[in-house]
Amino acid sequence: MSRPVTLFTGQWADLPLETLAEKAAAWGYDGLELACWGDHFDVQRALAEPDYCQGWHDLLAHYGLKVHAISNHLVGQAVCDRIDRRHEAILPPHVWGDGSPHGVQQRAADEMAASARAAARLGVGVVNGFTGSSIWHLLYSFPPVPDDMIEAGFEDFARRWMPILDVFKEEGVRFALEVHPTEIAFDTASAARAVEAVAGHEAFGFNYDPSHLAYQGVDYVGFIGQFAERIFHVHMKDVWWASEGTAAGVFGGHTTFGDRRRQWDFRSLGRGNVDFEEIIRALNRVGYAGPLSVEWEDIGMDREHGAKEACDFVRAVDFPPSGVAFDAAFSE
Repeated sequence: MSRPVTLFTGQWADLPLETLAEKAAAWGYDGLELACWGDHFDVQRALAEPDYCQGWHDLLAHYGLKVHAISNHLVGQAVCDRIDRRHEAILPPHVWGDGSPHGVQQRAADEMAASARAAARLGVGVVNGFTGSSIWHLLYSFPPVPDDMIEAGFEDFARRWMPILDVFKEEGVRFALEVHPTEIAFDTASAARAVEAVAGHEAFGFNYDPSHLAYQGVDYVGFIGQFAERIFHVHMKDVWWASEGTAAGVFGGHTTFGDRRRQWDFRSLGRGNVDFEEIIRALNRVGYAGPLSVEWEDIGMDREHGAKEACDFVRAVDFPPSGVAFDAAFSE
């Protein structure tokens, strides 16, 4: 059986959920991965209002859709980040509060724990998101960065996230970090260190998204094999990167998406450089049976056109593993 094809609603939060649900059904999706912003999923209402979650299920079912995961990237970012005025734009007012960094981080941690409880109330087993990082600004090692400063960053991550992960475990829900620049884990090496930092906590794993690994030059197919038991969710997103020199490199050169000087840019599925054939084969090898969730981003394409073609692309590229060797007929 093929995996469900869902659409992550984060890039569509300007639309009411019902409007998006109607469109997604018409484009051919099986369900939605609900972002915890816009009106798409409200963590506090899910916990406070007895009929809230059922109402969302009923709305989606009206359009033939289901929900397999929720995502709270924006709040998760503030748990470990060095808080500044940028965060006010992405956080709900009750998390931002007065903007004092310590208070923001604590309220963000409380909200992520509440997200686990809300997911359980909704009946889904995965919350995708970010962690933030207190050491992202130390990425490039000059002035030379002492090892203990990096270690302190992973210790800070563990100290802040272990209590949150314990709530996830209690609720029977798993947290899937989207490995991504600016997070505590942004490539395979840092992902392994993050798992170690939380002592292999069973509720901690990954929302696999090849686009954030590929343009860095990371083995994005190998990532699946290394973390086979911790691939809790999958984002399908493509990225293009230049084969020759550009004015801006991997770090972006302080350019905006779509700038012709960039070395890489996100593209609609099938229009970038990611090898999704090998990704599907790797997912089959590790037994991943969860949703393939389209996170659609392409600065150069109409998003409704892109969402429809992305759904078609995922259906075309996905296939179940074989239950028998192709030459089994010749075996004794």
